[in-house]
Amino acid sequence: MSAQSPARGGPVHTARRIFYRAFYGMPASWRRRAARTLQPRYIVGAVVMLRQSAPDGERLLLLRQPPGNGWSVPGGLMDRGEEPIQCAARELGEESGVKLAASDLRPANPNAIIHTKGRWVDCVFEATVDADARVAVDGAEVYEAAFHPIDNLPPLTVPTARLLAHYGMGPYAK
Repeated sequence: MSAQSPARGGPVHTARRIFYRAFYGMPASWRRRAARTLQPRYIVGAVVMLRQSAPDGERLLLLRQPPGNGWSVPGGLMDRGEEPIQCAARELGEESGVKLAASDLRPANPNAIIHTKGRWVDCVFEATVDADARVAVDGAEVYEAAFHPIDNLPPLTVPTARLLAHYGMGPYAK
């Protein structure tokens, strides 16, 4: 018995052939522009789950930012040419005053969380600091930063709650 190839004369096949011949007949710059226009676009940022080892248990650094309707993890958008781990270290320092080198961060597992509703990707990193680590905020971009017990987190923003659920934390964790 020989393997059979799919039918090659149907109307769908003919339409696909016409489309691809026209597409690949265009100059490469036009093909790239068409592909960019038709493909979904995502914004890429980086966040840090900063844990603090304390005598009463592990804590997680959370921020309260404008408009102040919940707590979130430190993070932000990558600058052009910036690596995700560099972005995570920079944002952690800017938002919480906790200065860590990029080499002090480690990729979380999973390292990237895709938020399809908002069309953005968070590259997620982790680090741990001692119980005496202190935070400092500017009061403009961040109202408040504090370490919270992982088993008793304050009200979170929905994106943060969804993100933390991937790591077994927060109200959406299973």
